Amino acid sequence: MNKRTFLQAGLAAGAMAATAPAAALAQAKAEGRKLGYAMLGLGYYATQIIMPRFSECEHSKLTALVSGTPDKLAKYGAQYGIPEKSRYSYYTFDRIIDDPTVDIVYVVTPNSLHRTFTERAAKAGKHVMCEKPMATSVADGEAMIAACKAAGRKLMIGYRSRFEPHNLDAIALAGGGALGPVATIVADHGWTASDPNMWRVKKALSGGGSLMDIGIYSLNAARYLTGEEPIAVNAMESTDRSNPVFAEVEDTINFQLLFPSGATANCVSTYSANCNRYRVSGPKGWVEIDPATSYGGQTMRANLDGQAKPRTPPAVRKSQFAGQLDHLSECILTGRDPIVPGEEGLKDLRIIEAIYQAAREGRTVKL
Repeated sequence: MNKRTFLQAGLAAGAMAATAPAAALAQAKAEGRKLGYAMLGLGYYATQIIMPRFSECEHSKLTALVSGTPDKLAKYGAQYGIPEKSRYSYYTFDRIIDDPTVDIVYVVTPNSLHRTFTERAAKAGKHVMCEKPMATSVADGEAMIAACKAAGRKLMIGYRSRFEPHNLDAIALAGGGALGPVATIVADHGWTASDPNMWRVKKALSGGGSLMDIGIYSLNAARYLTGEEPIAVNAMESTDRSNPVFAEVEDTINFQLLFPSGATANCVSTYSANCNRYRVSGPKGWVEIDPATSYGGQTMRANLDGQAKPRTPPAVRKSQFAGQLDHLSECILTGRDPIVPGEEGLKDLRIIEAIYQAAREGRTVKL
């Protein structure tokens, strides 16, 4: 085979690889085939944010519910037309193995329960979408990945911002050289926590405080805006232990990340202030979004030519929620890997553990 023939063969193979997933999706759409999701955990995020978005999906539908509250199963089962045989308690959940309407289990429980339900779902032969953070420890994250691999099932973590148009545009600008080499990132995420009884401030359920909740948005944004993994972290904690909300978990953590390119990120995670923003800067300009990773209402400004002005990102067909749901279904239908697999969640967990260590020991922790 000469060079020209070799290149032609390579281009043909690449074209076939690119068109095969599209053909698979087109066939599934033509057949009216949608993959079924079981929503496990019927709290606010699941019932008010995620479940209504199935109506926007091309390849996903809600087919089962799992909850420890019978009233919720009855209410949402009736609302979404889920038959009683596909309504499960946490105790009867394993019977989902015999439910052919369920392809994927979406785990939306307190963090400490992510591992057990991911493992149970994989054992039942179901793919898994798991909310972030994927677990409360690196060891649990590794076990979740191993369980899904052993079962031959996909594991995706619910990083919805990776499907949101403003964030997608910021990633494209930062990674495409429009700013020059990324030099600095500032990311602040927080909300005001006032209920000492919510599960998010119970360490046995959450695994930690603001960093295991809202702070992960600052961390993940720093990683997807640089396209790199940090090599060192510093951190400082500030918590009023006299406040009953923070009897078990931290309030505010300021942390800094150093990346191999020399880029740095200064990040805030807090339960004592309302903030949701980031700015990524380079020698050619900057981009900022505020709010950045909220459920909606994102606004964007950019300075790409010496003048700061509002920026409208390219439109996308689906909301970040429907985009996330359909992405996993599309990956299953085409055999591709999700852009945010279990390994992505594990990377965040490793850095979170290093941030806690840096704050606790008052020193730089190398990764």
